[in-house]
Amino acid sequence: MPRKAVKKTKTTPKKSREEARPRRSLKILLAASEVVPFAKTGGLADVVGALPRALLKLGCEVAVVLPKYRNISPEKYKLKLLHKDMPVPMGMGEMTADILSTRLGNTHATAYFIQNDRYFDREGFYGTSEGDYHDNAERFAFFSRTIMEMPKVLGWVPDILHLNDWQTGLAAAYLKTLYKNDPAYANTRSLFTIHNMAYQGLFPKYILPMTGIGWEEFTAAKLEFYDQVNYLKAGLVYSDALNTVSERYAQEIQTDEFGHGLQGVLRSRTSDLYGIVNGIDYDEWNPATDREIPAQYTMKNHEKKTESKRKLLEEMGLRFNEKTPVIGLVSRLTDQKGLDLIADAIEGFLSLDVQFVVLGTGEPRYHALFESLKQRFPSKLAVALKFDQRLSKMIYAGSDLFLMPSRFEPCGLGQMIAMKYGTIPLVRRTGGLADTVENLSPDGKKGTGFVFDNYRSDELLATLRRAVEAFHQPKLWKSLVQRSMKEDFSWDVSAGRYLDLYGKILAK
Repeated sequence: MPRKAVKKTKTTPKKSREEARPRRSLKILLAASEVVPFAKTGGLADVVGALPRALLKLGCEVAVVLPKYRNISPEKYKLKLLHKDMPVPMGMGEMTADILSTRLGNTHATAYFIQNDRYFDREGFYGTSEGDYHDNAERFAFFSRTIMEMPKVLGWVPDILHLNDWQTGLAAAYLKTLYKNDPAYANTRSLFTIHNMAYQGLFPKYILPMTGIGWEEFTAAKLEFYDQVNYLKAGLVYSDALNTVSERYAQEIQTDEFGHGLQGVLRSRTSDLYGIVNGIDYDEWNPATDREIPAQYTMKNHEKKTESKRKLLEEMGLRFNEKTPVIGLVSRLTDQKGLDLIADAIEGFLSLDVQFVVLGTGEPRYHALFESLKQRFPSKLAVALKFDQRLSKMIYAGSDLFLMPSRFEPCGLGQMIAMKYGTIPLVRRTGGLADTVENLSPDGKKGTGFVFDNYRSDELLATLRRAVEAFHQPKLWKSLVQRSMKEDFSWDVSAGRYLDLYGKILAK
């Protein structure tokens, strides 16, 4: 079930995949505004931190590049200065950047950092609690322009410039405009990965001269979007190929419901648009080796999960009862993640014999809701309104069910992590959730989770009731847990598909 193609024409036959793969070692530069372990606010960082490791195994030369933010400690990560005061054209003038580097973890991939304290020596990556930084257009135009200048100075020009999300969108435009006739990039092609269509990088049109791109590019077919400059659109229009992080989401973003105003652009590029499900790093997320959970376990002895459940409830101040299912939620507390559905259904949830553990931060109204409910249902609901990696692992390992009723979900990592830990996902059929979770069949012999279709709180509650009923059937539940833990969402599979796609781009 997982990783199946939603659109048959997008699934490349095995033979043609092998033919499409490059015959030599490719140079891949992945550019993103955040990369694990250096900087993270969401799943983008996990992807760009993990994909290079898998590409290395396939024989590629790989590097990543990101801004050098204030929180990235030179001492902790052993950063080395490679080039100081590299000129970077900006508008009619010039800025400079220092280029630093280190290894990406314990791999042979290089992580490059673009340092300019005016732009990146700040409290947050994109803004503060009061809102986005007023000069984000300039900050990420500078980042994108430096992405183009850096490889020439370092003498390492990539075959594939793999760009991610709106913060790098202008680099695709630069490659096709200002650097179109630059001999250094004669053989370089670009791939633009969309991690979330909702975030686009929209700015007033007066910023265009600052980017160095001419007004001839400010048209409805290129950079213009309702009389504004759209950095995400730049990536969609100018890149040689596009992909997003699940097959289903690649189809959904071409519709009015999920396209966020750019569905027409995406439909015009449908032959260049692919869906590749993200992987997860099993070195990091593996109950057999995870020392941050109370007891390690595998598919064969998953009963040891009980110890994690006991410790989780103890830590969260809830009473342990092996026969009461624990529902885990690790999420941003926003409408996109289905929190409005949960809010509507929560009293119905808590009327059942369940316990509910919540970890995350987000909209103030949901903070207030959970704080209020915690007072009313102290024996059933525990809440931690924070980001805590260790506690998230405890929830993945110690819960019986994992809740992801998203309005839309480009890929989602939580459901895949949960399955590895034998925690059964309850999800809505959208995006990557649809591609990775198979609904439990009526006879209980197939399926890896519980899936509902319509974005309605009554459907969510009905699905939860069905899950609770299944939990109380030990034989059925055991087989469900074993099937879910057996699923393979490793990056090796996804990296192979990326390598196929790189080959197609270069063969054009």
